[in-house]
Amino acid sequence: MQTQKKQKLQQLRHWRVRKKVVGTTERPRMSVTFTGAHIYVQFIDDSIGKTLASASTRNKALQGQKLAANVASAKTIGGTAAKAAIDKGIKAVVFDRSGARYHGKVKALADAAREAGLQF
Repeated sequence: MQTQKKQKLQQLRHWRVRKKVVGTTERPRMSVTFTGAHIYVQFIDDSIGKTLASASTRNKALQGQKLAANVASAKTIGGTAAKAAIDKGIKAVVFDRSGARYHGKVKALADAAREAGLQF
Protein backbone atom coordinates (compact mmCIF):
# COMPACT_ATOMS: atom_id res chain seq x y z
CA MET A 1 0.00 0.00 0.00
CA GLN A 2 2.74 2.45 0.99
CA THR A 3 4.87 1.67 -2.08
CA GLN A 4 1.87 2.18 -4.35
CA LYS A 5 1.35 5.62 -2.83
CA LYS A 6 5.03 6.49 -3.34
CA GLN A 7 4.89 5.32 -6.96
CA LYS A 8 1.74 7.35 -7.55
CA LEU A 9 3.36 10.51 -6.11
CA GLN A 10 6.51 9.91 -8.21
CA GLN A 11 4.34 9.58 -11.34
CA LEU A 12 2.51 12.82 -10.52
CA ARG A 13 5.83 14.67 -10.07
CA HIS A 14 7.07 13.24 -13.36
CA TRP A 15 3.95 14.42 -15.21
CA ARG A 16 4.20 17.85 -13.61
CA VAL A 17 7.76 18.26 -14.87
CA ARG A 18 6.95 16.85 -18.33
CA LYS A 19 4.16 19.41 -18.84
CA LYS A 20 6.81 22.13 -18.93
CA VAL A 21 9.87 20.37 -20.38
CA VAL A 22 9.70 19.71 -24.13
CA GLY A 23 12.60 18.69 -26.35
CA THR A 24 12.96 20.16 -29.83
CA THR A 25 15.30 19.48 -32.71
CA GLU A 26 17.56 22.36 -31.64
CA ARG A 27 17.40 21.50 -27.91
CA PRO A 28 16.52 17.86 -27.26
CA ARG A 29 15.28 16.72 -23.88
CA MET A 30 17.91 15.05 -21.69
CA SER A 31 15.83 12.52 -19.77
CA VAL A 32 17.44 10.99 -16.66
CA THR A 33 16.03 7.85 -15.04
CA PHE A 34 17.33 6.08 -11.94
CA THR A 35 16.38 2.55 -10.97
CA GLY A 36 17.62 0.71 -7.91
CA ALA A 37 20.62 -0.64 -9.80
CA HIS A 38 21.17 1.48 -12.94
CA ILE A 39 21.20 4.98 -14.41
CA TYR A 40 19.78 5.74 -17.87
CA VAL A 41 20.15 8.96 -19.88
CA GLN A 42 18.41 9.62 -23.21
CA PHE A 43 18.42 12.61 -25.56
CA ILE A 44 14.94 12.81 -27.05
CA ASP A 45 13.50 14.98 -29.82
CA ASP A 46 9.82 15.20 -28.82
CA SER A 47 8.77 16.85 -32.09
CA ILE A 48 9.46 13.60 -33.99
CA GLY A 49 9.40 11.22 -31.01
CA LYS A 50 12.89 9.79 -31.49
CA THR A 51 15.79 9.07 -29.17
CA LEU A 52 18.86 10.72 -30.67
CA ALA A 53 21.53 9.41 -28.26
CA SER A 54 21.68 7.51 -25.00
CA ALA A 55 24.00 6.30 -22.25
CA SER A 56 23.58 4.08 -19.22
CA THR A 57 25.43 2.07 -16.62
CA ARG A 58 24.66 -0.97 -18.78
CA ASN A 59 26.70 0.25 -21.82
CA LYS A 60 29.05 -2.34 -23.25
CA ALA A 61 31.90 0.20 -23.32
CA LEU A 62 31.62 0.58 -19.54
CA GLN A 63 31.31 -3.14 -18.71
CA GLY A 64 34.72 -3.33 -16.99
CA GLN A 65 33.80 -0.68 -14.43
CA LYS A 66 31.70 -1.37 -11.35
CA LEU A 67 28.83 1.06 -11.93
CA ALA A 68 25.66 1.28 -9.87
CA ALA A 69 22.98 3.87 -9.15
CA ASN A 70 25.16 6.09 -6.95
CA VAL A 71 26.79 9.54 -7.09
CA ALA A 72 30.16 8.28 -8.38
CA SER A 73 28.52 6.40 -11.25
CA ALA A 74 26.27 9.39 -11.97
CA LYS A 75 29.38 11.52 -12.58
CA THR A 76 30.76 8.90 -14.98
CA ILE A 77 27.47 8.51 -16.86
CA GLY A 78 27.01 12.30 -17.06
CA GLY A 79 30.33 12.65 -18.86
CA THR A 80 29.67 9.63 -21.07
CA ALA A 81 26.19 10.90 -22.00
CA ALA A 82 27.52 14.36 -22.83
CA LYS A 83 30.21 12.84 -25.07
CA ALA A 84 27.58 10.70 -26.86
CA ALA A 85 25.39 13.78 -27.40
CA ILE A 86 28.24 15.95 -28.66
CA ASP A 87 29.24 13.16 -31.09
CA LYS A 88 25.69 13.34 -32.50
CA GLY A 89 25.90 17.14 -32.85
CA ILE A 90 23.88 18.04 -29.76
CA LYS A 91 25.30 21.01 -27.87
CA ALA A 92 22.30 22.39 -25.91
CA VAL A 93 19.63 20.37 -24.12
CA VAL A 94 16.62 20.76 -21.86
CA PHE A 95 17.11 18.82 -18.60
CA ASP A 96 14.33 16.41 -17.59
CA ARG A 97 14.94 15.11 -14.07
CA SER A 98 11.85 12.85 -14.24
CA GLY A 99 10.36 14.14 -11.01
CA ALA A 100 13.47 13.46 -8.92
CA ARG A 101 14.81 16.18 -6.66
CA TYR A 102 17.77 18.13 -8.00
CA HIS A 103 20.38 16.95 -5.51
CA GLY A 104 22.65 13.97 -5.01
CA LYS A 105 22.80 11.70 -8.06
CA VAL A 106 20.76 14.02 -10.27
CA LYS A 107 22.93 17.05 -9.48
CA ALA A 108 26.16 15.06 -9.90
CA LEU A 109 25.05 13.80 -13.32
CA ALA A 110 23.98 17.27 -14.47
CA ASP A 111 27.23 18.89 -13.28
CA ALA A 112 29.33 16.23 -15.03
CA ALA A 113 27.39 16.75 -18.27
CA ARG A 114 27.93 20.53 -18.03
CA GLU A 115 31.67 20.05 -17.44
CA ALA A 116 31.84 17.80 -20.51
CA GLY A 117 30.42 20.58 -22.69
CA LEU A 118 26.62 20.39 -22.71
CA GLN A 119 24.62 23.58 -22.20
CA PHE A 120 21.44 23.59 -20.14
